[in-house]
Amino acid sequence: MYDRSQSKNEYLRRIHKVQDYIDANLCGSLMLEDLADIAGFSKYHFHRIFKGIIKESLLQYVNRQKLEKSLYFLLYRHDLTITDIAYNFGFSDAAIFSRAFKNCYQVSPNYYRNYFSKNCKDSEELFPYNKDIARAKLVKWGSSHSVSGNVTIETIDEIYVAYVRHLGTYEDLESFFLTSMKELFEQLRELNLYNHESTKVMAVYHDNPEITEDKNRRTSLCITIPTSAIKTIETLKSNIGTMMIPSGKYAVGRFEIYQNEYGEAWDYLCGGWLPQSGLLPRDASAFEVYLSEPDSDPQKKQLVDMYLPVEPLA
Repeated sequence: MYDRSQSKNEYLRRIHKVQDYIDANLCGSLMLEDLADIAGFSKYHFHRIFKGIIKESLLQYVNRQKLEKSLYFLLYRHDLTITDIAYNFGFSDAAIFSRAFKNCYQVSPNYYRNYFSKNCKDSEELFPYNKDIARAKLVKWGSSHSVSGNVTIETIDEIYVAYVRHLGTYEDLESFFLTSMKELFEQLRELNLYNHESTKVMAVYHDNPEITEDKNRRTSLCITIPTSAIKTIETLKSNIGTMMIPSGKYAVGRFEIYQNEYGEAWDYLCGGWLPQSGLLPRDASAFEVYLSEPDSDPQKKQLVDMYLPVEPLA
């Protein structure tokens, strides 16, 4: 008889694998048959399984991901028209994209782009493009921050990781972190995949907290692995997944901070340092690499590198 927890973990691993594929191919064709095949489920049952686990239908999930990514393009890619952006994310025309965008954010893509183009220069007002989801704060150049760090620019190679994924608020993530990382460490040690000197402990943030609702925020808690270990891990009947963090240019902020200062450190990197850097955030996931042992004691400072994907300012 199949163990229930083992079965649940296997389902989670397969759905997370589909999420990773969607992230990597959001601008391409995402066919139900292909996604069902990646998950290893019949296409007739896959969409129901997906909705039962993610609490969104496959169509809702894919459209939300596309619209959230489009916010970045509208704000930073002024070399692209709204029609270009619509086609880039697989919408058949700009009108359909505009309707979907307005249904989600209550304003048109054109209004959103024009508002931010003006207010990024003139003010730091809050723009309530969707009060139920988030408020995006525009930070003036030179804003003061109580936390600061040393920032360098690095070009990294692809990084392969084993991960467990958390869905929900960052507050809930704190209690999930130590327990889940302990389980991940134990399983990788059993496979002789953990090396104290070379293995890195990381967290990958797949969603923008200023845009994505708390309940839909995805965080992957990761341990680096050699590429040769991927097939071995995927044969496990567990919720451990594998993925590749893409190569490219990153702004790397090194911080020595208390547990409650992570948000301020990201604010410094994105709101204080970035606007004066001559760089733009690149459309890829940000992540943290922990340089000191994870510790739940709020009185102890932790050493962490924060990686923000960047590209030259057009």
